[in-house]
Amino acid sequence: MLRAIDRERFDVVPIGITRDGAFVLEDDDPDKFALNPERLPEVVDNGTRIIWPDSVRSRELMVRDADGIRSLGDVDVVFPILHGRFGEDGTIQGFLELLDLPYVGAGLLMSAIGMDKHTTKSVLKAAGVPVVPWVSVTERALDRDNDLWLRRIRSLGLPAFVKPARAGSSVGVSKVSDWAELDAALTTAFAEDDTVLVEQAVVGREVECGVLAGRGNDPARVSVAGEIVISGREFYDFDAKYLDAPGIDLVCPADLREGELAEMQRIALRAFEAVGGEGLARVDFFFTGTEFFVNEVNTMPGFTPISMFPTCWIASGMTYQELISELIDLARVH
Repeated sequence: MLRAIDRERFDVVPIGITRDGAFVLEDDDPDKFALNPERLPEVVDNGTRIIWPDSVRSRELMVRDADGIRSLGDVDVVFPILHGRFGEDGTIQGFLELLDLPYVGAGLLMSAIGMDKHTTKSVLKAAGVPVVPWVSVTERALDRDNDLWLRRIRSLGLPAFVKPARAGSSVGVSKVSDWAELDAALTTAFAEDDTVLVEQAVVGREVECGVLAGRGNDPARVSVAGEIVISGREFYDFDAKYLDAPGIDLVCPADLREGELAEMQRIALRAFEAVGGEGLARVDFFFTGTEFFVNEVNTMPGFTPISMFPTCWIASGMTYQELISELIDLARVH
């Protein structure tokens, strides 16, 4: 994104967050954070500290470094290119709301709903959006009545997917093909969250599309569909999403008939609106050949060159640079 953003329109102030939660001023160097399978990029503490505005009366961003405190100028829009907990769960969005700083993407409530898989499914189901059957369980519930919860889980049948309720990028996800694998899968998922979903596996194609909010009273827009073709992996995991690991092919546009695409786009729009309808989303589906089931609504999808969200919009007629500009413009007029 640093490489693609329109520098004739936008002045970029790159801010990184260290593992300890320090906001630091980063180098404006696209190569520094390029995805490297051998060594994933990391924000290190360089001694700088971002000083956010001290009230809603100011949008001035400052930085403290070895030379003292200096101004970075007024901020027009924040683009939170963050995944997972604290990044797309409403936490950073709430922080920016307190500062009255415009930001790209879903607001606090939509972000929180989209991050919690159980809540997402509950909201979608209530809105009449088809979702895959699931069981949500906590460690405490399992300890209290293990037999009851195991019966509920087993009623979903095999294979099944075990996922943390609030994690992203397929972190902590396991596919269970034999019930003997369930305990290990639950342990892996509970390491990421204290609530875990077990979902019935759907035999079908994995297809996705992007949604962009409309401007003003204009309706939201839905991209063409892309398809994840799995040939050498159990599922679309972290390595495939971010490190271009083999065994996964992303096909865009997906081979769907006109009526099938129209139905998928209709459901995607309904799902987007059901969870809040702000900013952007990538809506993930299972397609059985006759039915579309929404798997997830991702409120801050990947933006790497191999990610499906930008790929689908590029296939729909946008350039990568235009997509970034559109998202920033949506935040400015929101």
